[in-house]
Amino acid sequence: MQWWQQPEARAALTLGVAWLVILVVSRIALSVVTRNVADTAARYRLRKFIGFLSLFVAAFAATVVYSDRLGGLTVAFGVAGAGIAFALQEVIASFAGWVAIMAGGYYRSGDRVQLRGIVGDVIDIGMLRTTLMETGGWVKGDLYNGRLVTIANSFVFKEPVFNYSSNFPFLWDELLLPVRYGSDRAWVRATLKRVAEEEVGEFARNAKGGWKTLSRSYLIEEAQVEPMITMVANDNWMEFTIRYVVDYKLRRTTRDRLYTKILDAFEASKGRALVASTTIELVSPATESEPAEKD
Repeated sequence: MQWWQQPEARAALTLGVAWLVILVVSRIALSVVTRNVADTAARYRLRKFIGFLSLFVAAFAATVVYSDRLGGLTVAFGVAGAGIAFALQEVIASFAGWVAIMAGGYYRSGDRVQLRGIVGDVIDIGMLRTTLMETGGWVKGDLYNGRLVTIANSFVFKEPVFNYSSNFPFLWDELLLPVRYGSDRAWVRATLKRVAEEEVGEFARNAKGGWKTLSRSYLIEEAQVEPMITMVANDNWMEFTIRYVVDYKLRRTTRDRLYTKILDAFEASKGRALVASTTIELVSPATESEPAEKD
């Protein structure tokens, strides 16, 4: 009997051909999706679905081919299971973390999160690792710095997950403005309120609906999402604070627009309000007097 006529060889050959067909079909499907689906999110989800489906079909093919031998393999799998579980405990924990992420809704692809102290947008959730496009770092603001970060999924059982965009895609931010004493406080407060309403009022209106949705799922009290102006006085100046909600991806540009409009309004106020700043005066040391002349 030739080697290819033996039952084990035929089964292995059949499984190899089946896996090759699955690989070719999945590659073709991925290529079609990449070329024809323009939407980034839809393309990503379709590619992930094709990958998971290919793995499932490959495992099912192996089960069908070796169905008559599974009973004999049970004892071998049981003996090897303990050793495999110990050697691959981190891998198993990462896979369990992936199941928890997908079932528990910790985050999804596209969410902005903070994982293990790293802030970024989730660009891929694999069975073992999550990949982030990092923001911040040496780049100021919430902008990409171009660095990809890969984190094992097992961390979800050990550390907190900060999600910036899941159920409430807004953040509270604050803008501090020092104003000189003697400025018209009422005018300053009214001006800051007006500018805030013009620039972030739309965020506040949208955030109300998001907060109501969040309160249906969690025990959480009502929060003020409209812009709020407060003032404190210290030894140097009056410090006004603008508190407002903003889209989590637009924090830096919103601060830029707010500061620009506020400074334009102060410049047009003809002295009614002036921005305060620290002034340092350098004084030269006193000149020593010349020695008295001797008689």
